Amino acid sequence: METVEKIKQQIAENPILLYMKGSPKLPSCGFSAQASQALMSCGQPFAYVDILQNPDIRAELPAYADWPTFPQLWIEGELVGGCDIILEMFQKGELQALIAEVAERHPAPAE
Repeated sequence: METVEKIKQQIAENPILLYMKGSPKLPSCGFSAQASQALMSCGQPFAYVDILQNPDIRAELPAYADWPTFPQLWIEGELVGGCDIILEMFQKGELQALIAEVAERHPAPAE
């Protein structure tokens, strides 16, 4: 599968998706750590892609997104932004509200 197709599929299949360095529990950069912490604080499940394990995505996503840096938060197919935007939204309470709305629209499958 082409890398851009893989990116489109990931974004389509995951209503809340964070492209980051490392994982939420073991981030590999400070910005990814802050972004994933803010998301985890919202209390809803979210998907992530470790771009360090996916160099093809790391190479292609900035051009596809027209956003040069990581992390990148995608919600319902739209790029929300990177670390600064995520933290600013979190501090204003906007991120929590947005994540709660999206989680309501896309309930997680029962385990």
